[in-house]
Amino acid sequence: MTPDLSIVIPLYNEAAGLPGFHDRVTAIASAEAERRGMRVEIVYVDDGSRDGSAAVAASLPADRADVQVVALSRNYGKEAALMAGHDHARGDAVMFMDGDGQHPPEMIPIFIGLWKDEGWDVAYAVKADRSDEATSRRIFVHTFYKLLNFGATARIPEDAADFRILSPRAAAALRRMPERNRFFKGLTSWIGFRQVAVPYRPAPRAHGSTSFNFLRLLGLSMEALTSFSPAPLRLAALFGAALAGLALFYGSWIVVERLVWGIPLPGYPSIVVGLMVIGGTQLLVMGLMGEYIARILSEIKARPVYYVADHVFNRAPQAELDVPAHGQAQVISHPAVLASRGDQ
Repeated sequence: MTPDLSIVIPLYNEAAGLPGFHDRVTAIASAEAERRGMRVEIVYVDDGSRDGSAAVAASLPADRADVQVVALSRNYGKEAALMAGHDHARGDAVMFMDGDGQHPPEMIPIFIGLWKDEGWDVAYAVKADRSDEATSRRIFVHTFYKLLNFGATARIPEDAADFRILSPRAAAALRRMPERNRFFKGLTSWIGFRQVAVPYRPAPRAHGSTSFNFLRLLGLSMEALTSFSPAPLRLAALFGAALAGLALFYGSWIVVERLVWGIPLPGYPSIVVGLMVIGGTQLLVMGLMGEYIARILSEIKARPVYYVADHVFNRAPQAELDVPAHGQAQVISHPAVLASRGDQ
């Protein structure tokens, strides 16, 4: 039977904590599914892990829910892993969550309720606050979203996580997105429909450490900006126009000084400074254009976003399940749902 819900979980070096995480997810998800008369499957996508995560995932029991394991041929990045999971998901609705335990499985019934009971097409988790993060990171993230949403027709909510559920029509709309340079949060916002935010506080990682350092965050930010937003080019054009206006004003002022007050024309320093400003601006704009051209080239080549090295499917028997005790993650209660963004 085709499942009603697929839970897509990308993995990267999560072998140590995967068995315990699987027990929590399957017990909570299958108990909620049984209460509602639904079928559920879990799709693990191993993104080229080096610690045997794919083998551990393939050995996980499927006594509570169907389990797929999609092992990619190398590390393609999280966006490609999410796409691979979405492509292999058999369910009508699709939920996405991380495999490091920071996205609390206890929110699964909340998301299912928002979809089934209240008719939301997209319910996504947002961090309740960033007080536990460094000030520099908070400033960087805030600036990034301001730039990303500059002039955007579909605004991307700040602090939104990849942890979210898509209704059948929202999941079908996302599958129609053909681009290869993907920004998952942007695409799920762009499709519109009825969307709602659910605040949460992520749990600390139980095993290992994140591989998402500042350089990778910066790279993902540039990928998102050039793949989803024309804001950098617009700001570069505005900056160029402002610089040209200042140059015109400065040139006019020099003429007035010479003709009215007899002040001699400035020489070498002003020329050097002017050349450096203009040259730096030109290089900046050329670099931005190069990033966009690189994205265009990638789309024209039309290379596959990922290759699958191995695919395992384990079907679950029908069984009645008990939900284990909740983990350490703190979930904000359902009445604290932030707000609807409505059709976008």
